Amino acid sequence: MEPTTSSTRPKASFGHRFGAFIIDLVILGVVNQVLIRVLDQGLAIAVGSLIGIGYFIYMEGSDSGQTIGKKVLGIRVIDLNGGGPIGYGRAAIRYFGRILSSFFLLGYLWMLWDDQKQTWHDKFATSMVGPVSAYPISTGAV
Repeated sequence: MEPTTSSTRPKASFGHRFGAFIIDLVILGVVNQVLIRVLDQGLAIAVGSLIGIGYFIYMEGSDSGQTIGKKVLGIRVIDLNGGGPIGYGRAAIRYFGRILSSFFLLGYLWMLWDDQKQTWHDKFATSMVGPVSAYPISTGAV
């Protein structure tokens, strides 16, 4: 049996990743609309931005490595080399790396031809997105 390396382990498809991102955007969009209705527009934008940053860093940096969208589609963010959680620091790097990935969408599309199926923000954080079936979430129970 061949050893499993980061290049041979299962990766999430572009479709699953895109679908999860859309679900997360819809959730955050609803939150932003509520904020706009109850707060001054400038304050609503600031609070909404902080909620979005916190949402992705907290959820993707957690032990599950899943936002709500990723959970719905059965995928998770993991360490490229070890397959475990990336933690909050690398989740922050990954979040802010999305800004560079969004230039012309090239950083997001990069996974379509990358042998590791990584976006630019995955590369910055040394992470990848894989199916939960291949990378089960540890419950911490002994």
